[in-house]
Amino acid sequence: MKPTIIIDAGHGGYDNGATYNGRKEKDDNLRLALAVGNQLEQDGYPVVYTRTTDIYQRPIDKAQIANDSGGDYFVSFHRNSSPNANTYSGVQTLVYNDSGVPAAMAQNINSQLRQVGFNDLGVPERKDLIVLKKTKMPAVLVEAGFLNSDVDNKIFDQNFNAMAKGIATGIEETVSGTQSNNQYGVQIGLYRRYENALYQLNQIMDKGYYAQIRDWNGLYAVVVGKEDSLEDARNLEKSLQEQGYDTLVVKL
Repeated sequence: MKPTIIIDAGHGGYDNGATYNGRKEKDDNLRLALAVGNQLEQDGYPVVYTRTTDIYQRPIDKAQIANDSGGDYFVSFHRNSSPNANTYSGVQTLVYNDSGVPAAMAQNINSQLRQVGFNDLGVPERKDLIVLKKTKMPAVLVEAGFLNSDVDNKIFDQNFNAMAKGIATGIEETVSGTQSNNQYGVQIGLYRRYENALYQLNQIMDKGYYAQIRDWNGLYAVVVGKEDSLEDARNLEKSLQEQGYDTLVVKL
């Protein structure tokens, strides 16, 4: 029997989450959660939902529902926001520890969302989030683009079905053990402030490179590329060095 996936739509009820021009995060979260859950069910996976309607739940309630269900994996859906509209754009998948099954699932989900059209902002660690800290099974939290980004909202709305299917595929690749083997990237910056890392990320992506932000012991690393061999990573490193970047090849 296939493993059970717990699907959580963040916020709900009087807790709207982020808002932007009348758009409420709780609604996008629920719509996406139900769509991903439906795709997983079509593919034969048992699914448990923390909520299927517009109700409020404390984060600890969501974690308790997951733990009581006996499910095997937990995926929570949210949307990001920034102080100023249309400043940032892209997806993140958050984990408690950037290692093991949660890290693999996060990377697989981000890879799928990148194909849909989103920027990939990496896999940050978040030790403070109850739904990642208190769940007993591998858990990730998907930030499906910035709610106050017109670019991300356009992708969310126009590519919604592909986005939901892609997330389901990323989950299934992980739980079936078909995720890719070792991959490598080239680190070109390491920052204390996330905003500084994001600035460099946008700069390198404007040059046509794939890049992401990764947590490294409380700092933010900008990593270019996702190469399947160390040789390819070294070739990428040489190209970046020729452009004046200080580089370090890292295992993803």
